[in-house]
Amino acid sequence: METALYLPVKGFLEEAGYNVKGEVVGCDIVALADGEPPLVVICELKLSFNLELILQAVDRATASDEVWIAARVSAKGKGRESDKRFRNLCRRLGFGMLGVADNGIVSVIVSPDAPMPRKNARKRSRLVKEHRRRKGDPTLGGGSREPIMTAYRQQALACVHALQHGQLRPRDLRDTAPDAARILLTNVYGWFERVDRGVYTLTELGANALKRWPPQPASDVIIPQSELE
Repeated sequence: METALYLPVKGFLEEAGYNVKGEVVGCDIVALADGEPPLVVICELKLSFNLELILQAVDRATASDEVWIAARVSAKGKGRESDKRFRNLCRRLGFGMLGVADNGIVSVIVSPDAPMPRKNARKRSRLVKEHRRRKGDPTLGGGSREPIMTAYRQQALACVHALQHGQLRPRDLRDTAPDAARILLTNVYGWFERVDRGVYTLTELGANALKRWPPQPASDVIIPQSELE
């Protein structure tokens, strides 16, 4: 799976000085560099270099300062990474190529030196906002079938963890979940029930969510996918 490539590429980008998180607003990897506004780098992962990976990179280009594509390199040297035409296409588009060997070593095949396309400020702002609001790096990049631990889900779970001890009002949750009032009102996941004016409790779905996602200490350690299933 593509998620097997995530940690090697994450380590590569972190060594370059970036703050890296997986599965941010549909991107396999989003990395931010210090600064205001921050330098935004997006990397898309595939098991092999192919046209679909290029098309994903094209879609991401307007929201970032750099786009990389990363894939497993062929042990026999017969993959697209050995195709001069494929490498030249990446150069013309301004995309970087990263090769990940079976032993996890990441190598730069093509550097993203060409000018990037015109930026989409709205998409870029959404990426930066979600990256900064998310606590730690809870989801491996490259996955598509697992629940993504977004900043919204993290706040909703903070409300669940607090409500396990009894009924509360949104203002009681403001310190741990700044958006508690909106989260409880919209009740996207069906975890909450209003029992009185401005007073909420957990539903059965909320109790199940508490079992599925028990409280975790805030850190940059990735939660294994098995805990998100």
